[in-house]
Amino acid sequence: MSGRRAKNVRPSSGAETLAPVDRSILAVLRENARLPNNAIAARVGVAPSTCLARIRGLEERGVILGYHADLDPGILGGAIQAMIAVRLRAGARHQLRAFTDQVVAQPEVVDAYFLGGQDDFMLHVAVPDVETLRTFVLEQLSANSQVAATQTNLIFEHVRGPARAVAQP
Repeated sequence: MSGRRAKNVRPSSGAETLAPVDRSILAVLRENARLPNNAIAARVGVAPSTCLARIRGLEERGVILGYHADLDPGILGGAIQAMIAVRLRAGARHQLRAFTDQVVAQPEVVDAYFLGGQDDFMLHVAVPDVETLRTFVLEQLSANSQVAATQTNLIFEHVRGPARAVAQP
């Protein structure tokens, strides 16, 4: 993946069909993407060469968007985490890409989600303290002429759900 932006998460058209072996490979990768190919092949019950070819095919088709390390923002200086809902002004909606590029360039932003609904974006931010959070909201969001409103919610705890099997069609 290039930069901080994931290759767009796009809604499924329903046209993408996955073989059961591909679904099994994806379930194993979701649990642990660091497993070597031969371990994935053994867990799925195929030859390592078959497994490698299927993984490469899933990458080429855009089913696998990339691999990343899941880092703890608290250890990296982001002791305070928050989710910030951002609503843009009606006249600024044609500038969605510019706003997205601007906001993801900020070091406080862990993830940015473009939403359908009342709010336009949900930002996951990590900062060292409450004063830095306040400054971010005031200077990077509220002072932005494109922004109509923000709502900040502190994250007390994040619990990741179990790696789920890839849904069947």
